[in-house]
Amino acid sequence: MSETAASATRPVIAESATPRGRRARIALRGLQILLALFYAVASALPKLIAHPSAAEGFDELGWGSAGMYTIGALELAGAIALLIPVLQSVAAMALSALMVGAFVVTITAYEGENAATPLILIVPLALIAWARRSSNGDLLRLVRRRA
Repeated sequence: MSETAASATRPVIAESATPRGRRARIALRGLQILLALFYAVASALPKLIAHPSAAEGFDELGWGSAGMYTIGALELAGAIALLIPVLQSVAAMALSALMVGAFVVTITAYEGENAATPLILIVPLALIAWARRSSNGDLLRLVRRRA
């Protein structure tokens, strides 16, 4: 068998064994941890403890404490899921969707004040969702096995 035929039959390894690939995986994991800390501590926590800065914003929107606690719980769930390998890509996509909603709210209700923040957060979330996309297949197989 020729070398090209032999290499075509070998399984493709998603994770590179090269030092560069290892550094990239470490950097991506670090980014996931950083974003998880941001969403859990800086974003979800003020909502979940009803900090006045968060409560005022949700009252101004007319969403009250129910909306505040719901968004806070979603952010905390996303932060935790970013750290779970089988959920990491889905979590990044879900948090991106939440950031699209936050962008729309800042544009419509707050005349665009701080509208760049959710857009900036979408960039690393999209990177994580794409780079960890193989975990979606793992999640699907896990769900099918349990069903």
